[in-house]
Amino acid sequence: QVQLVESGGGLVQAGGSLRLSCAASGRTFSSYAMGWFRQGPGKEREFVAASRWNGDSTDYADSVKGRFTMSRDNAKNTVSLQMNSLKPEDTAVYYCAAGTPRTVALARRRDRYDYWGQGTQVTVSS
Repeated sequence: QVQLVESGGGLVQAGGSLRLSCAASGRTFSSYAMGWFRQGPGKEREFVAASRWNGDSTDYADSVKGRFTMSRDNAKNTVSLQMNSLKPEDTAVYYCAAGTPRTVALARRRDRYDYWGQGTQVTVSS
């Protein structure tokens, strides 16, 4: 029912920046939380950031706090992830997700999200 498409990935040098975007279609997301997750080679998909579409609340993994900023444009059904001061360990496939977690803790769990994008590759060289 809901389609999510990520874009904006690419290759950057350490210390550089990228901006990822996620476009949603099929319905509105006024009551949905949106999340960003990432998965590096040989690793499980991990939480990066999450935001409520009906408020200003956001949450970030400790590994990206202070460097990444998640924002939203509800009128266009899009969310973004501005990534600054990128490190080689940020290299991963980044996924956009939509779901209905009730708490900040639940918003960090993959199983609280119902819809996922196909992912976009981010590679940070040293």
